[in-house]
Amino acid sequence: MIKSIFATSIMSLAVLAAGTSPALAGGEKDKLIAHARAAAPATIGAGATIVIDGEVVVEGDNGWTCMPDTMPGDRAAICVDALWGEMMAAVGAQAPFKADGIGISYMLLGEPEGSGVSNSTPYHEHPQSADDYVETGPHLMIIVPKEMLEGITTDPSTGGPYVMWKDTDYAHIMIPVDNGQ
Repeated sequence: MIKSIFATSIMSLAVLAAGTSPALAGGEKDKLIAHARAAAPATIGAGATIVIDGEVVVEGDNGWTCMPDTMPGDRAAICVDALWGEMMAAVGAQAPFKADGIGISYMLLGEPEGSGVSNSTPYHEHPQSADDYVETGPHLMIIVPKEMLEGITTDPSTGGPYVMWKDTDYAHIMIPVDNGQ
């Protein structure tokens, strides 16, 4: 199941060059676009490429990609930069990944109830039953070279930044934020 989260995201990011658009009713499409854009600060969301169900519906001009769902139907809107997209592709392919810079992803709407993950692995078969299941409210995520993660807790209950998936190639910093909601 977790693999499907990232497989869909990979597919979404892979079709960016294709420029295709799904057959969605206008009103529903507009709602999904607005939901996807709301995952990031307005200045980022406004210029982002919008991908819905693996297809580009809006061509952006700022290098960001926003989707209304991280996993099909989960309503966990996400906006990613290019490095974050590379990491998502690696997770979906269960391939090695090494951050060679800083990558950023926004989820300013947070994770809707039931859409969280295991804090230790992206591949937990039933993440909701994981001992380390976590749902994070509004947050941003940062990929950095792994050596920069030293000293950051893996405990999501501290209320501050924590490392997710620490012992994997996909380790990243989760930063809870209060966006006024």
